[in-house]
Amino acid sequence: MINATPFLWIKNTAEAIEFYKKAFDAVEIYRLTEPGGKVAHAEITIGGAKISLAGEYPDYGILGPETLGNTTVGVQLQVDNADKLFQQAIAAGATSVNPMTDQFYGDRAGSVKDPFGHYWMIYTTIEIVSPEEMQKRFLAMFES
Repeated sequence: MINATPFLWIKNTAEAIEFYKKAFDAVEIYRLTEPGGKVAHAEITIGGAKISLAGEYPDYGILGPETLGNTTVGVQLQVDNADKLFQQAIAAGATSVNPMTDQFYGDRAGSVKDPFGHYWMIYTTIEIVSPEEMQKRFLAMFES
């Protein structure tokens, strides 16, 4: 069995957990906290998806987006009502990267950047599009 779980490194993990609760209705499963208060490891769920979190450990090259200046990954959240969750994330303090729009590939989607530098794409499938039709629509965007 193989199970992939996103693992986010965050400068201030405790604040991030509280943000994810407000923005995405995350549920904290547990956290391991060092004597000084730093979160060494935590697990949350969003929907049924598990996400692991930890603080930065520069001595091991483990740095979050705030320290690096950007992130190279994003997390996708497929939800029943993308518009609602998008607005909830904005209200909690996320920044809009791409507004909610109907996409050529059949989703209503938008993306936000959380206050800790991670990107989240929030979407609802509104149309089932075959890979062939998706490619056709994708190429048509370059013609207009």
